[in-house]
Amino acid sequence: MIGVEELRKGVVFELDNELYRVLEYEHRKMGRGSATIRVKARNLRTGATVEKTFPSGNRVQDVRLDHATVQYLYHDEQFYYFMDNETFEQTMLRAEQLGDAVNYLVDGMNIELETYKGEPISIELPTTVDMEVVEAEPGYAGDTATNPYKWCKTQTGLRVQVPLFVEVGDRIRVNTETGAYVTRL
Repeated sequence: MIGVEELRKGVVFELDNELYRVLEYEHRKMGRGSATIRVKARNLRTGATVEKTFPSGNRVQDVRLDHATVQYLYHDEQFYYFMDNETFEQTMLRAEQLGDAVNYLVDGMNIELETYKGEPISIELPTTVDMEVVEAEPGYAGDTATNPYKWCKTQTGLRVQVPLFVEVGDRIRVNTETGAYVTRL
């Protein structure tokens, strides 16, 4: 058990037999009253996002997830398929379980699969992912007093703002936490 004051972004906890990952954390202290902890969390089984408010001093069950390195294979209408690099077993997860991570999954990439008591829960992406640009707006030279950006689309369908010099066919590095362009490769 951990105190709700210890909940931070990325922490996984169990409440009412459901697993949640903290997305946002806010500690509020109002005048003479006691503090409240407000968290925005994603249910790891259903993918639903909920907001929970706890009085200061409450406790929740902390959860330790097991990790295994897997390779992303492919997806169909319902599931995303991963293969364990050691046992070659295939695991499938629904898009709702993965959330925004589906925008960063490139065929053949190695990632960490998180499981809880043998049940696959979610994945942990690397900090950056290399992707190919498949669509890009034309870049017009002109007002260069500011840093001009344009929109492009990657092989996974992710839309990213990039500098004007990025063209179709270029490979770019994207930050998976912010969705921002890092560099051209």
